[in-house]
Amino acid sequence: MKDSLKPGLTFEFQYKVPENKTVPNLYPEFPEGQVMPDVFASGFMIGLFEFACIKAIKPHLDWPDEQSVGIGFQLNHTAATPPGFTVTVRVSLRAVEGKKLTFDIEADDGVDPISKGSHERFVIHAAKFKGAVAEKLKKHLS
Repeated sequence: MKDSLKPGLTFEFQYKVPENKTVPNLYPEFPEGQVMPDVFASGFMIGLFEFACIKAIKPHLDWPDEQSVGIGFQLNHTAATPPGFTVTVRVSLRAVEGKKLTFDIEADDGVDPISKGSHERFVIHAAKFKGAVAEKLKKHLS
């Protein structure tokens, strides 16, 4: 982590919601989802927030050797967003506690606020993390 990774860092990101990021596309193998409304799925929204945070901190990490993984979410989803709308995500790095990062997040779709909350991430060394996952997979397969 670089010395520039400090609380107060802000980032804004816009994303036009495509047809394939709606509720019926979240888990297409579940028939219940196929009859759900064609709106931006909460699962995809959370993923979008993760990538907004990743984009915010990438210049402040020794990328790609250092990366970050999500470890906590405290978010709401308060309005439906149809495909074609542009979601604006605003993140602010509230705290840096060692390798743990806490972000405040707000998002709107140009008409309504759609989410507000916080997200925690942990800075990892990519090779070490991937090695640990490979070891876990070996245990599972044996």
